[in-house]
Amino acid sequence: MPSKLPAQPPLVVVLHGCRQTPESFDTGSGFSKLATQRGFVLLYPEQREANNSQRCFNWFRPSAIARDRGELMSIRQMIEHACARHRIGRSRIYIAGLSAGGAMTSALVATYPDLFAGAAIFAGMPFGAARDTMAAIRSMRSGVSRREPREWGDLVRGVSPAATGWPSISIWHGTADGVVNPVNAMASISQWLEVTGLEEPAGRTRQMSWGTLKKWKSRDRLQLSFYSVRGLGHGLPQRFSSQKERAADAYVLQSELSGPLELMRSWGLKL
Repeated sequence: MPSKLPAQPPLVVVLHGCRQTPESFDTGSGFSKLATQRGFVLLYPEQREANNSQRCFNWFRPSAIARDRGELMSIRQMIEHACARHRIGRSRIYIAGLSAGGAMTSALVATYPDLFAGAAIFAGMPFGAARDTMAAIRSMRSGVSRREPREWGDLVRGVSPAATGWPSISIWHGTADGVVNPVNAMASISQWLEVTGLEEPAGRTRQMSWGTLKKWKSRDRLQLSFYSVRGLGHGLPQRFSSQKERAADAYVLQSELSGPLELMRSWGLKL
């Protein structure tokens, strides 16, 4: 928690992946340093081994991701508590998640779209990709079952039928990810393009030194971004500033592109 905060500060929620802890993830990613520098409140919900032996958020379990039930409700309550305690600016709540945390981020955005201004899904899964453990493992490794874009969109509309707007969403995936098949990122893109009413060809593609970036705008506002990071394995891309950061977490990976810094830029969390 920064010692000094602006009036109505932003809130950034970060969801860890399997076999991670908030402490290791934070040391590697540097989000706490960014919070101190840029004046936002940082929230790390933590999974318990009692709920999942690998400390994965149960993104595939219907009872865990139903509106106002299970893990989804717990995370929502944590966000509401942080908002009340720190007088958060309600239009400046952002969320990022890695792997199982990325998949849970998809569930939170699908279910509570009006809660967030921006969301980032790192090496995650589309909402509704699986409904049990075996299907989750199969989908992660081999890719989700084939669905038409409309079917992916219907999964989101089924939980938020009255939604009229959606946060800006970025999807991140390494081309060398051997844990969550990169084809799952394409399914996520298909899902959110369909939900937001955007067409795939309308996106603008740029070849970057670290890979490929594609962006889609809606009414002059950035709605969806896809970061395909060349050669990156399963993890959060980061430019490490110390050996301590590099050694902290096996799922925060050296990259030319810093995911946390790019989120600061795209979310307008300035120095």
